[in-house]
Amino acid sequence: MADHVVLLDFWPSPFGMRLRIALAEKGVQYEYKEEDLRNKSPLLLHSNPVHKKIPVLIHNGKAVSESLIAVQYIDEVWKDKAPLLPSDPHLRAHARFWADYVDKKMYEIGRKVWTTKGEEQDAAMKEFLECISVLEGELGDKPYFGGKTFGFVDVALIPFSSWLSVYEKFGNFSVEAEHPKFIAWVKRCLEKESVSKSIPDQQKVYDFVLEMRKKLGVE
Repeated sequence: MADHVVLLDFWPSPFGMRLRIALAEKGVQYEYKEEDLRNKSPLLLHSNPVHKKIPVLIHNGKAVSESLIAVQYIDEVWKDKAPLLPSDPHLRAHARFWADYVDKKMYEIGRKVWTTKGEEQDAAMKEFLECISVLEGELGDKPYFGGKTFGFVDVALIPFSSWLSVYEKFGNFSVEAEHPKFIAWVKRCLEKESVSKSIPDQQKVYDFVLEMRKKLGVE
């Protein structure tokens, strides 16, 4: 039986981008369903009844929620091509640690950069750059976080590069000026078709956030 794969997603979501990239790396064909998060579909509510959030991967009728869990599922199911997690148990645990670090830090700190003002925004900007510094330290001189090949931590983190213009313009700072090695990694990842075709243009995300700020009353 041929695999039937559906992705419930929302285009600016860095969490959804992770699944798009992982599926592209594996060469998996899937049906993309864009969700209206203000009017969530019955399929989304049924597939993720606990969190009611995107992304959701539906594989042969069975749903997998939470982006990092879904990426690991993709890696385990389609294991014959482009492995994302290393085979060594310690290296796998190490990769999961750093993906978890990205999950706990990037989105919330980044959101504060574009939704706050004054001292709160300054603190968020400082924390964001500290986070990048920590990640840059882990990257070291490796081409990718897992070493020579694009892997799990890269998949977890690279979607946030599509939001860099948002963070930089509202926070009034330059990641490249502060952390050129990190931006070199971003550019390296974007050379991969699986990445470049799976994440939106920074300007498109910035325009989306301008509209979001108006709706949130942040001017």
